[in-house]
Amino acid sequence: MNTIEIGTTVLPRVRWDANVELRKARMKDVDPIYTLIKYWAERGLMLVRSHNHLYENLRDFFVLEDEDGQIVGSGALHILWHDIAEVRGLAIHPDRQGQGLGRWIALAAEREAKDLGIPQIFAWTLQVKFFTNLGYQVTTREALPPKVFAECSACPFYDNCREIGVTKILSPEEAYKKPSAHLQ
Repeated sequence: MNTIEIGTTVLPRVRWDANVELRKARMKDVDPIYTLIKYWAERGLMLVRSHNHLYENLRDFFVLEDEDGQIVGSGALHILWHDIAEVRGLAIHPDRQGQGLGRWIALAAEREAKDLGIPQIFAWTLQVKFFTNLGYQVTTREALPPKVFAECSACPFYDNCREIGVTKILSPEEAYKKPSAHLQ
């Protein structure tokens, strides 16, 4: 079999041992990113992203391209405000799971956040252990700045969200701190 099918999504099979390069996404990567994310979304493990969303946010994305030209991973750093950015769209091809590729993308997003001077990153996830193994801490929704909820109201799972918030402080002195009750 040369494809993996679930729901309506068909992924090409990829070689487990093909060399991989991390790079910023390009226009030609939108369809493969969309398909990879949709594959996991149809399994209920992440939110689907529309083609429109991917085009509008393409500069946020990293991809892992193997030596055969296949996109085997994607992930993005989406800046929300001067002090916080979200790691999102993190997906690895099912044939390449367990090789540290997700970690590679997550660390690339973290490095970019540090380079930009962003003191805190976070993610909404169902894969909590993956992120805690990278030094993220589980957090409550209330501990995150209101800005992180800007897109939540458009989510089809808004009223029944299963995702857990995880956060990582990159620069403690500059990270968001929820205002004290007496200051509100």
